[in-house]
Amino acid sequence: MSGHGETIRITGARQNNLKDVSLDIPKNRIVVFTGVSGSGKSSIVFDTVAVESQRQLNETFAWYIRNRLPRHERPDADLIDDLAPAVVVDQRPVGGNARSTVGTMTDIYSVLRVLFSRYGEPSAGEAGAYSFNDPAGMCPECDGLGRVARVDLDRFLDVGRSLDDGAILFAPFGTGSFVWQTYARSGLFDPGKPLRDYTDQEWDLLLHGKGFKVSRGGDGEVGGTHGNTYEGLLERFDRLYLKRDLASQPARNRQAAERVTIRATCPSCGGARLNAAALATRIGGHTIADLTRMEVTELIEVLAALDDPVAAPIAEAAVTRLRRLAAIGLGYLSLDRETRTVSGGEGQRLKVVRHLGSSLTGLTYIFDEPSVGLHPRDVGRLTGLLRELRDRGNTVLVVEHDPDVIAVADHVIDMGPGAGADGGQVVFTGMVERLRAADTVTGRALRQVIPVKHRVREPSGWLTVTGADLHNLRNLTARFPLGALTCVTGVAGSGKSTLVRELVTRCPEAVVVDQSAITASRRSSPATYLGLMDPIRRLFAAANGVEAGLFSHNSTGSCPGCEGAGVIYTDLAFMDPVTTVCRLCHGTRYRPEVARHTLRGHTIVEMLALTAEQALGVLTEPPLHARLRALNDVGLSYLSLGQPLSSLSGGERQRVKLAGRLRRTGELYVLDEPTTGLHRADVTSLTALLDHLVDTGNTVVVIEHDLDVVRRADHVIDLGPGGGRHGGDIVFTGPPSSLLEHGTSHTAEHLRRAVDHDAP
Repeated sequence: MSGHGETIRITGARQNNLKDVSLDIPKNRIVVFTGVSGSGKSSIVFDTVAVESQRQLNETFAWYIRNRLPRHERPDADLIDDLAPAVVVDQRPVGGNARSTVGTMTDIYSVLRVLFSRYGEPSAGEAGAYSFNDPAGMCPECDGLGRVARVDLDRFLDVGRSLDDGAILFAPFGTGSFVWQTYARSGLFDPGKPLRDYTDQEWDLLLHGKGFKVSRGGDGEVGGTHGNTYEGLLERFDRLYLKRDLASQPARNRQAAERVTIRATCPSCGGARLNAAALATRIGGHTIADLTRMEVTELIEVLAALDDPVAAPIAEAAVTRLRRLAAIGLGYLSLDRETRTVSGGEGQRLKVVRHLGSSLTGLTYIFDEPSVGLHPRDVGRLTGLLRELRDRGNTVLVVEHDPDVIAVADHVIDMGPGAGADGGQVVFTGMVERLRAADTVTGRALRQVIPVKHRVREPSGWLTVTGADLHNLRNLTARFPLGALTCVTGVAGSGKSTLVRELVTRCPEAVVVDQSAITASRRSSPATYLGLMDPIRRLFAAANGVEAGLFSHNSTGSCPGCEGAGVIYTDLAFMDPVTTVCRLCHGTRYRPEVARHTLRGHTIVEMLALTAEQALGVLTEPPLHARLRALNDVGLSYLSLGQPLSSLSGGERQRVKLAGRLRRTGELYVLDEPTTGLHRADVTSLTALLDHLVDTGNTVVVIEHDLDVVRRADHVIDLGPGGGRHGGDIVFTGPPSSLLEHGTSHTAEHLRRAVDHDAP
């Protein structure tokens, strides 16, 4: 055991599935936490170390400040000692609205604004005059968004119908809604008159009228008589949907709005977002918008060439940050790229850039699978970053599955032995070399030899995408074999997602499983997500002659003490909040009398405590059995039906999502990096599932960096050769055995290395 202060010491950790774990984590080292998905890695690193570090750091501030900081409850552990301030770089999407770009997120755009305000000619004023988020700089026509939107009236209204007959095609304003009543029941219009027969005055009033009150008589969804301010259809739509970020709308309304909206580049600013004064300023013939459209590597060259005494120091500050972006493999991005369009891996690396310029030492950097979204070529750049942070005198904790990242660890902590209730224990600690020889799931997986497939499936036909030229694609023609497993590969930014998006656009019936988040509140569970809860409640109701709502902890069956949450959350003002198990329902979420009703020997609480595997033998109805079988097929047989989705790891949530999309035969399945969050042993199970899908009559296309999936594919489409403007071409197409022989493909190079490494 190391001396005091040289380790982070944890004693008796019981957070989530941890089983009274005691552990010493060496400081000033790269420590990688391994183990199958759901084994307890995140429970140790994030829910115990990171939370306690941030909680104790917050305690150093005055109560006035603490009351405005995020509240962290003390993790369930006997002792957590010798912590350092933690910097957490997680996989949560960077998000942001339409005004957030790579340039604004990294603050590089702020430096460019200063450069143009001090050195550009003719000057438009101070730095704010070059900000598209400032009224002084934004384009007045598009309000700094670069795009304008208008309603497609042919999709919004059917002029051949009357208001009563459903003339308003936009569902949120449709027949029976309270909005519809404003027009059809206000007395302003004849509700039985077709819209094409309206006078010019009536038409203008319907679309653009405003500034007076009306009474609307009730029928349809809303009864009674109500008064409200009148607002024309287009005025209301503009206020609710065009002047707001659509991403904030409920999914159903957002999709309906997108169907009736035409979006185009702003004709005034040409998409540059800025007003005429800002766009008139130039440095070396370039406007600030020209610079933000350049790829990072190109922009570095332009700014580094500035040698004016005023401009050079400012430009150098931008170049320093830009070089950090290039150093971690994001040289193909441009500063005007919206942050909500970047991938999870790109977003995580953008977060890292913020910390690269810091001279602080003695910190604990915590990374959640930083290799996500990285081609094997770029993993080396990532591991160099981890070493740099360590060498500055910091502790680096990494939750990771990638063998190349595990290989650079100074110390490895392997969790397991299994997942969920079968995990939560430390099964190995020590050097990487010893882990490779250990009898753990991770040790065995690191020793596993996976051959490149030589006997591939014969396609039953081909899906062809022709003339693909979106983003950086160079008028590509790509063929995807039917009845086979196709892997689309290439470095980040090479055009993989764009090509596959083109495929999906031409095959709208495809089953798409992407990396977007799934609902993960305390009240959602695998049973609710997969649509099992309603049938289960109906079965309980029929068996006991009571209403189905009694078996919902969100309805009449909810415990009155905790309102169906199972726990009581107590806010203690300036002190740490406390969560306690509800004394009335003992954490079951249901009112006590619900336990009197059973189905096949189980109460609803006992039914939801069954694992997916156990439930297969109890819930034998075909629709329920099929959904449970899907959960088992994706390797989640150990999950209980009622386990909160918020307690699942990223890899587990991805597979729950996949289970929800498994259908019948004859489908086209498109999966975006399905190995995200998966241990190498789980990747083997996932690939077996993909093979099963193909063998039962489906076609599967995956975007993937994991070489274990690539070597087991039937067909590979490799894009590149680089990212951004250096990508967009098909470098190779064919079986993986032929890819091994390719001379210039980055994927081929690393596939050969993996095969050589596995060779006995």
